[in-house]
Amino acid sequence: MPAPAKKTSTKNEPAASASSRSDRLDARVLETLVGYNARRAWLIVSGFFAERMAPYGLKQIDFSVLSLLAHNPGATSRQLCTTLDILPPNLVSLVATLDSRGLIERRPHPHDGRAVGLHLTSDGEALVREAEQAVVQLEADASAKLSVRERETLIKLLQKIYL
Repeated sequence: MPAPAKKTSTKNEPAASASSRSDRLDARVLETLVGYNARRAWLIVSGFFAERMAPYGLKQIDFSVLSLLAHNPGATSRQLCTTLDILPPNLVSLVATLDSRGLIERRPHPHDGRAVGLHLTSDGEALVREAEQAVVQLEADASAKLSVRERETLIKLLQKIYL
């Protein structure tokens, strides 16, 4: 098998820059699309999230559920599904997993005898406190190229799409 051709560069241009430019495709149309740009930004943020939440054993959906329960004790599965826009069958296994980890517990709902309220255990409260601090920092790191004002504007604009 022949050896790959060596990349050459000009005097003032590092080899990595030359290869980056030659590998870059014309994405002008894609870069005008909200979905494409949102997805590309999400890939960066989710990479930070996966790395920083691994020690906690949390995926994005786990963190979201725990954070909602931390700030809304006794929320029902239906409320979680509505808020997170997920299907009930998908939440059932997630709740079971969080319960088996000792992070949440089910209690009878005080106003609806058919519903069950979900609450964090003391272990769940401790975990979510630490995880929320880590998420705030990872978000700051992932969006470090934005000013505080730009970050706030970006969040407001994205929320206009889904709220």
